[in-house]
Amino acid sequence: MNKDDIRRRVRARKRLLSEAERNSAARLVFSRLEQLAAFGMSERILMYHSLPDELSTHEFLNKWKNMKRFFLPRVNGLDLEVLPYEATSLRAGAFHIEEPAGDDLTDASTMELVVVPAVAYDKNGNRVGRGKGYYDRLLSRTNAFKVGVAYDFQLFDEVEISEFDIPVDMVITESYTIVHKR
Repeated sequence: MNKDDIRRRVRARKRLLSEAERNSAARLVFSRLEQLAAFGMSERILMYHSLPDELSTHEFLNKWKNMKRFFLPRVNGLDLEVLPYEATSLRAGAFHIEEPAGDDLTDASTMELVVVPAVAYDKNGNRVGRGKGYYDRLLSRTNAFKVGVAYDFQLFDEVEISEFDIPVDMVITESYTIVHKR
């Protein structure tokens, strides 16, 4: 199945989720993330501020914001910048994603853990994004442990990849934690 077919299939499946199913899945996935040694040992964590169709990060960010240093990406042209997370400084940015405001840019290479959204993952950590390559360019600038988070139905046996695609080290869904550190 090619990337466009996967995107259509996942988008259709997400539309069938109830609010209760979305909330339950997010709690399960982020509870699994909290139990990781990589999470416990990391102080500087690059997260994402979820869109309505993604696993919600809002409750998780709020829970840990006083104990961990979270950072969020912000679109700048074709790249993602990294800025500190502060709930009160978020503004609607590119693609209607809430992004950090300000000029306090942080080097992606200083992150210890990166939590990565995607349309789909395979069991080897390869990911299908939304098609613009933003996260691949960002992930190429860090050696942090990379954790993909997704609903169970976003996990495929294999996804199409290109030479520029950057895989994650682990994928967490409601039912699975798959490690594939290279």
